[in-house]
Amino acid sequence: MTDVSSSQAGPTTNLKNNGLKLVALLFWLALLGSYQWYAWQNDLSPVEVMQQLLVFMTGSLWGPLVYIILYAIRPLVLFPSTVLTLAGGFLFGPVLGVLYTIVASNTSATIAFLVGRYFGQGLLKEGASKNLLQRYAERMRQNSFETVIVMRFIFLPYDLVNYLAGFLRIRWVPFILATILGSIPGTIAFILAGASIERFDGGIPQLNPVTLAASVAIFIVSLVLSRLFKKREGIEK
Repeated sequence: MTDVSSSQAGPTTNLKNNGLKLVALLFWLALLGSYQWYAWQNDLSPVEVMQQLLVFMTGSLWGPLVYIILYAIRPLVLFPSTVLTLAGGFLFGPVLGVLYTIVASNTSATIAFLVGRYFGQGLLKEGASKNLLQRYAERMRQNSFETVIVMRFIFLPYDLVNYLAGFLRIRWVPFILATILGSIPGTIAFILAGASIERFDGGIPQLNPVTLAASVAIFIVSLVLSRLFKKREGIEK
């Protein structure tokens, strides 16, 4: 009797879980479609959308909170993280820009990680045949911190790494630690690049060469660090 109940519960539970995933996916697609429709209907590029947001956030006491919230939900509509990071430097300057962006970017990374984990649940089963994806997933789980931090240093697409880490079900703690540490050089570099914009009216921005040079230098340091981590990982293997 117990076996019959278990066999009936299995398909029912799977059907319910798949139904919830379908609803979540449809909501996500509706959110993404709404943003894309708005941008298309008004003939706006991501930079022009950001310009509209800048007008709203500039000089507002709510600017930092709005920035953090927008950055946190940004991966759900696939809005480029680079554009928002540059805007953070332009709006808040080097110090506050880095602080707000670190909080916001790691919140957005966690959201994308959880979304990838939710939709990837049950797709990679333990003990199944070791295909290429499962072997890569195992490698990421075993070397989670090193793999993610190298991805951050070499500026792989931010959201892709977040969704992939969640989908492959790597542990959250090494993922977020590697994200925090690995994103610091890139965050500082792009915040400085944004802070170097002294004036921007939609055309060619007026730049501060010293701040821009510091941004480029930190960008290069990040690439050097990625090579060091790759060599270290190769030696340990």
